[in-house]
Amino acid sequence: MLLILVVLSLPGLVRCFQPLFTFDGNSSTHRDITQRAVLRKTAEVCRDIAASEGRDFSLTIDDSLSADKVQRACSSTGTSTTLLSSVIFQTSIAGMYFSNAIVDVVFALSEEHHFDDETFQGGRDVITSGVSAVKASVKLENFVAGRWTLGRVCHTLQDFYSHSNWVELGNNAPYSTLIRPDQPLENLAGPSIPTCRNCTGGNCANNLLPDLLQQGLLTSGYFNIFSSAKPAGKCSHGGLFDQTSRQDPVGGINKDKVGSSHGSLHHKAADLAVNATIELLEDIRVAVGDRNFLRLMGLSQSSVLCFVIDTTGSMSDDIAEAKRVSFEIIDSKRGTQQEPSAYILVPFNDPGFGPLLMTTNADVFKDSINKLSASGGGDIPEMCLSGLQLALTAAPSSSEIFVFTDAPAKDAHLKSTITALIENRKSVVNFMLTDVLVSRRRRRGIQGVNSRSMSQSDAQLYRDLARASGGQAIEVTKSELSVATSIIEDSSASAVVTVFQVMRSPGRPDNFTFTVDGSLRNMTAYITGASSLTFSLTSSTGVSQSSSQSSGPLASFTTAGNLRRISLNTDNETGSWQISVNSNSPYSVKVTGQSSVNFIYNLVEAHEGAHGDFSLKEGRPLSGGNASLLVSVTGSDTVKVTEVTLFDSSGPTEVNGSLQSMGSGNFLVTFTGVPAGDFVVRLKGEDSSSTSRSTASSFQRQASTQIKTSGISVTTQVNNTNIEPGSTISVPFTVATTTNGVINNSATGTFTVRANNDRSYTSTSSSTVTIASGSGGTANSTVTLTVPASAASGTDVTLTIEAENAAASDVNYAVLRFSVAAKVTDVTRPVCQVVSTSTSCLSSSSLCASSQWEFVANLTDGVNGTGIESITVRQGNGTLNTSTVAGASGENITVATYSASCCSQNVELVAVDKCSSPANSLILDDETGPSYQETAQQPGRMQTALGRGEEE
Repeated sequence: MLLILVVLSLPGLVRCFQPLFTFDGNSSTHRDITQRAVLRKTAEVCRDIAASEGRDFSLTIDDSLSADKVQRACSSTGTSTTLLSSVIFQTSIAGMYFSNAIVDVVFALSEEHHFDDETFQGGRDVITSGVSAVKASVKLENFVAGRWTLGRVCHTLQDFYSHSNWVELGNNAPYSTLIRPDQPLENLAGPSIPTCRNCTGGNCANNLLPDLLQQGLLTSGYFNIFSSAKPAGKCSHGGLFDQTSRQDPVGGINKDKVGSSHGSLHHKAADLAVNATIELLEDIRVAVGDRNFLRLMGLSQSSVLCFVIDTTGSMSDDIAEAKRVSFEIIDSKRGTQQEPSAYILVPFNDPGFGPLLMTTNADVFKDSINKLSASGGGDIPEMCLSGLQLALTAAPSSSEIFVFTDAPAKDAHLKSTITALIENRKSVVNFMLTDVLVSRRRRRGIQGVNSRSMSQSDAQLYRDLARASGGQAIEVTKSELSVATSIIEDSSASAVVTVFQVMRSPGRPDNFTFTVDGSLRNMTAYITGASSLTFSLTSSTGVSQSSSQSSGPLASFTTAGNLRRISLNTDNETGSWQISVNSNSPYSVKVTGQSSVNFIYNLVEAHEGAHGDFSLKEGRPLSGGNASLLVSVTGSDTVKVTEVTLFDSSGPTEVNGSLQSMGSGNFLVTFTGVPAGDFVVRLKGEDSSSTSRSTASSFQRQASTQIKTSGISVTTQVNNTNIEPGSTISVPFTVATTTNGVINNSATGTFTVRANNDRSYTSTSSSTVTIASGSGGTANSTVTLTVPASAASGTDVTLTIEAENAAASDVNYAVLRFSVAAKVTDVTRPVCQVVSTSTSCLSSSSLCASSQWEFVANLTDGVNGTGIESITVRQGNGTLNTSTVAGASGENITVATYSASCCSQNVELVAVDKCSSPANSLILDDETGPSYQETAQQPGRMQTALGRGEEE
């Protein structure tokens, strides 16, 4: 543990394609490679779906693709005037490349994760076990966990092409055996075979031994930051931190950057890594199907529809309203680009909560919410936060979650855990609170029994969580709820962006300005606050309207409880608008609209040194230290970002960031000396694409979720993110106190530790950790997590570790996601044998509709296999029927019978076993007679083509 912490603190420890950025302007990174592969494969799948549906697909598939271009081309109804947003798609891609980059931190010294030290079998095991975990996650519709695992797998696969001599051997295609565990790894240079000679004068272009190249033997470089020892005659990785490269034979063979030992081959290695990643994505696509593959890639126009609902006795009206509004959204958007990408439902009461339902089937969701009934109650508090925890970990990043309750939370101790998950997932949580008492004293009913109504102090917990997420705590009577739920319909629209948001607690009269740009449509403002609150609007042309006018020249609004929903009329009135609020009680203001122009951001942290890079920052940034964001603008190629700030929405503090363009709408933003506080990210700029005027239109966007700084550092070290059912994993973590963003070596203190997971799996940890004098300002501890033997492969579990100071005034956290992955024992692909073909196709194509053809095939996974799970038609317009019979050796044989019109003379079937190992290809060509050949041309496909020109 101590050794690894020392290693991770070394500057510039990067020995692969650079994870996220390269500052030489000419090298490819893991981020580039992953993004290129995902965009190309996603576009190919959309093209194939369009072809099967008889639609045009005009997008040119090459390395110039962007998420916006692919999103639009994949939209079946997308036109140049359709309002589309690529935020969800770009967020999903970012999740994959951040997961990819973190391998260099979590597995910094793992040879198999980087294909170093000739560990080809170990590297392939990392890839194939990871791919199995991805497929299992998709099977359970755990797409977020699937993306996270996929990113890590891609890192190892991509490193092979930089760290081995595959490119130097003259190969122009990927090494497919790396994703085929049923095929042997051949032509490996044995442990005693020399592979390299000394580089001359720093030139390593010809340091691979000629005999090695002539025999076509595969090797990779050795790497060690502590010792120069390596087997005699073996190649080194090379670079500043590789001590083995000082030992004969000196030098290295890596192609990580243009300036690396074999940097002249860097671009070829990167291109092969892209093609290998595409091949891996194709293997997953074949196993999970096109629709689920696109969901895994995050290709969606709409976010999830997510409800967390109290089901105790007094909630019957609330449940009915949740049912009404969700059915209205489903029925009005079904089959359109605005249909929710998934549906999540979590009921809760006391003492139970859940189970979580997550589905992409609207009818399943409707049936589940239909079955909810309000009953029981007992004592007043309910398990609200436990239900919300399930929703936060299941929903994709940047989701909007709606919680319905009329009771306080019994599990208020989870508040910091929920806050950590909100910040980690960047999700917005809105609370629909009914019958909150005006008085701070709880009302008592007949015989002194507490009423179901919650007090002001009870409601404050929900207000605090809503504020942290950028959501709203809407307090209404049950009769007003149907008016307030209009915000749910608003949020389900496409391409919703936050233009401006601010909170005032304590309240005070104030004026707020926001910018309306030409790309914005259907703008809405929401003001929550006391009934005495008044407001006024002023447009960019100086026209005003007060809150005494429910309908006027600038807006119309409705009131429900503490919510004012204001529908703005901004037609042809771009520029600076103003909202003035008069209230001394706490209030919030939020302005939204619909626009393709938006942005995503992620906190990143630097690996120091001349050759350093960045990786995803977990937890809160440190008070007084520096903070960095990777900001990506979506929806326009003509956006010029002029300002990114950390803005304290409750006060005057604003920290300006220093911008560095990374190309393609990406910006690295650095903030210096960020003070203690709660901040949101605000972006301003100019966009010339949304207006016909010669001058660019100013625009602003704001993130919803708060970024809170902390003086506590919580770091973890995890050796594996996949856990087998029935096993226990230990997670070491370190707590430290910081001053101005740096660990205070002389600090001491005791911290409260809380470790929670969303699956209620057995977990153990110390309740406190103590930083003792002379410890260097740090304290170490461990959390253990045990996965039950009954856990299904593909289940994901989120573990949150929090450390809070003795004064309970500061807390920081680490959020870890694990996937339950059963050990793969079936690595053999299903076998297909064509039993018979029968055709009566006439040679005249004009008469094809009057004739039919048919073939019968037997598919088996063998006696010891896991069994055939599915057989699907991937190409072809015929009919497939299947049945199961017992084979002579006791194996189950799936008999596939396919028949089609002679007008459709090609079919492509996919057979997948229960370990998601696709079948080998089989090509049948009746043109020259009934000959059959097993191939591996396209993993997972079985292709049959009828001969043309002869009557068979």
